[in-house]
Amino acid sequence: MNSFRFIHFIQFVLLMSLQVLLMRNLVLFETGFCFVYIGFILFLPIEIDKVLLLLLGFICGFTIDLFYDTSGVHAASTVLMAYLRPSMLKLITPRDGYEVSDHASLPSMGWRWFLTYGLVLIFVHHFTLFFLELNGFKLIGFTLAKIVASTLFTGTVLVIFQMLFFERRARGFR
Repeated sequence: MNSFRFIHFIQFVLLMSLQVLLMRNLVLFETGFCFVYIGFILFLPIEIDKVLLLLLGFICGFTIDLFYDTSGVHAASTVLMAYLRPSMLKLITPRDGYEVSDHASLPSMGWRWFLTYGLVLIFVHHFTLFFLELNGFKLIGFTLAKIVASTLFTGTVLVIFQMLFFERRARGFR
């Protein structure tokens, strides 16, 4: 259990550092933004306690809000994503169910499962983030373009991150 906590602590520090130091300045065509820090919530074990998940979502978002000076929009978006995560996991439960050791990751669950899970939750996060940042539904066309581009950008970077740093699990790639 201690190695579990240590691995997730290292993952938290790594993803927060990447977001603050590198991804903050990485923008695709003034439209696509990459928020790799949400990978911390996405990659947590499937059977994590819901209250702990919400608390970690708040800490994760609040940390980014401190560095971005964004008065709570990242915290709100990340908490919403963490709140919807258990429902999304129930919705896409494999036929055999989840194993105790399963993590919500590409190597553990496979391509189709992870892309469905990840892209939906990333979209929810980005939708909430950009509309809270805008404070309404002004410039809806440009905002929707930002949401879609940022969802694809973040999803691609998180898939690459998993392929580089996560080990293959028992279920393997599908």
